[in-house]
Amino acid sequence: MAKTTKKRKKAAKSAELDSTYLLKLILYVIIGSQWLRLTTGGNGQIPIPIGLFIGVFFASHDHFQIDRKIEYAVLLMAMLVGFWSQVGIFVNL
Repeated sequence: MAKTTKKRKKAAKSAELDSTYLLKLILYVIIGSQWLRLTTGGNGQIPIPIGLFIGVFFASHDHFQIDRKIEYAVLLMAMLVGFWSQVGIFVNL
């Protein structure tokens, strides 16, 4: 009996380009630094990190899930920078 061998083709891994990854990190920094600040009549202010929520949603639904931990770290650092630099939307109530 002769054995038949089948050539198995390895599935081509879709690799993400470095420029695409850099652009994605820059977008995470911009999105992550956005805050919604609700200002009441007095000196009260309620900051809400809307950019963090949007960024976590995008990172969790990313096609390339290799560096998700790095994307979360970038979002957290951008959130802190956005909080101290007063970046975002201001709403007076």
